[in-house]
Amino acid sequence: MNHDQEPANQKHPRFIVREDAPFNGGPPLDLLAQAHLTPPALFFVRSHGAVPAIDPASYRCLVGGLVERERSFTLADLAALPQADLVATIQCAGNRRSELIEYAPIPNETAWGAEAIGTAVWRGVWLHDLLTAVGLRPGAGHVAFLGLDDVQKDGRHVGFGGSIPLEKALQGGVLLATEMNGQPLSPMHGYPLRVVVPGYIGARSVKWLGAISLQAAPSANYFQASAYRFAPAAPGEAGNNLGFPLGELSITSVICVPEAGARLSAGSAQVVGYAMAGGSRQVAQVELSTDQGRSWHTADMTSADAVGSWCLWRAQLDITNETASIIVRAWDTAANSQPALVEQVWNAKGYMNNAWHRVPVIVAG
Repeated sequence: MNHDQEPANQKHPRFIVREDAPFNGGPPLDLLAQAHLTPPALFFVRSHGAVPAIDPASYRCLVGGLVERERSFTLADLAALPQADLVATIQCAGNRRSELIEYAPIPNETAWGAEAIGTAVWRGVWLHDLLTAVGLRPGAGHVAFLGLDDVQKDGRHVGFGGSIPLEKALQGGVLLATEMNGQPLSPMHGYPLRVVVPGYIGARSVKWLGAISLQAAPSANYFQASAYRFAPAAPGEAGNNLGFPLGELSITSVICVPEAGARLSAGSAQVVGYAMAGGSRQVAQVELSTDQGRSWHTADMTSADAVGSWCLWRAQLDITNETASIIVRAWDTAANSQPALVEQVWNAKGYMNNAWHRVPVIVAG
């Protein structure tokens, strides 16, 4: 599928298109917070190249490297394996980058708001079942994924790829998905097969999966070795520091309603949003402040929280004429919380912004 066929018209009329080619965008926050499961029409899209045209009849997923038996899996082969359902949230590492850009410029990166996140019921085959079928040889330490998309980087054509530690793959919970919310994957979301790695940055949930390789070292693919790496630095000081590859997500929380700049009346106001923990951790508590963080009010979680899945929350707050903004922060089950200021997490690529989310409001009477 080429860019001209890329289906902005398959998305909600209010879908926010950040880039046309490749197609990237996400939903308005008020719609995102309406349900625990994100409908495909509202699910964010992050692609680095054109959506590939894949013939299901000739499709193969090649599994090789440090395995006992290299194997090529057809869609029929995958369908014959035990099927599983997984409720999981996928969040782009660049979610909330626009707040970092407001602090200091980050050129050549998508200016995501807080919409680059979504939750679905994924159906497919557990990765560890596939690895059991091929057997592991000594020395395997990482599982590398390679997509069938064509991305141009530094004058070269590369597929989008990345890897996760073998330990993560063997723990269970990593799915090779063929369905999303009860329907076959759409092309823009990875048809016919994608990886879903709960609790990790979305870049590790490789779409249009064409190959899996067991190897001693992490993937040498551009998107693992050079991109999606965290190099903490003050603006102008990044230099040649490549930093380290990103894996697990950090605890974060976002206010979806009211929107920034909303006009509120003094009195009681409902605030809703989402929170997400990384790795095998869960959201333990969500707190809000209307006085710049001097005092905090605990929100009610309104959707089931599970490892690898967000929770939605709601709070009823007292708004006064002195309220200039509403702030949210969250804690996870390992007692991790969020830094107060974006300058504490600013980095040259704009990844992993989990500073307190602040929504300025205008109070009338």
